[in-house]
Amino acid sequence: MAVEIRPVGPDERDAWEPLWNGYLDFYQATLTPGTSDVTWGRFHDPAEPMYLLGGYVDGKLTGIVQFLYHRSCWTAGDYCYLQDLFVADSARGLGLGRKLIEAVYDRAKADGCSRVHWLTQTSNATARLLYDRIADDSGFMQYRKLF
Repeated sequence: MAVEIRPVGPDERDAWEPLWNGYLDFYQATLTPGTSDVTWGRFHDPAEPMYLLGGYVDGKLTGIVQFLYHRSCWTAGDYCYLQDLFVADSARGLGLGRKLIEAVYDRAKADGCSRVHWLTQTSNATARLLYDRIADDSGFMQYRKLF
């Protein structure tokens, strides 16, 4: 089994979309029409601080990690927010999620970010087993107001 982590190219939307939709289904999320089109465009616009890496198993895209850089009042450099991580059922248990996160760590560090952070649901026990091994629980809760 050959595993490769690399940016997902602009010609790979047909491979990305089922994984993106799988992620949205997992979180029971519905996007407004056109949002995925805008998101896809941002990943491939050099002026945007949004990025997409893929996990390829034997040449097939089977996992994605989507992340962005943002400013902070607490550091001169950016933070990296790992927004979305998804691995296809067929590739679970191969360590692909960990490799995708570690690729984000490497990229963010090389780009001068001082931290990588993300959110997950407290009920996402399977993912939290991995997260507890490779990162620290900040102890913060998220509050939000939707508009």
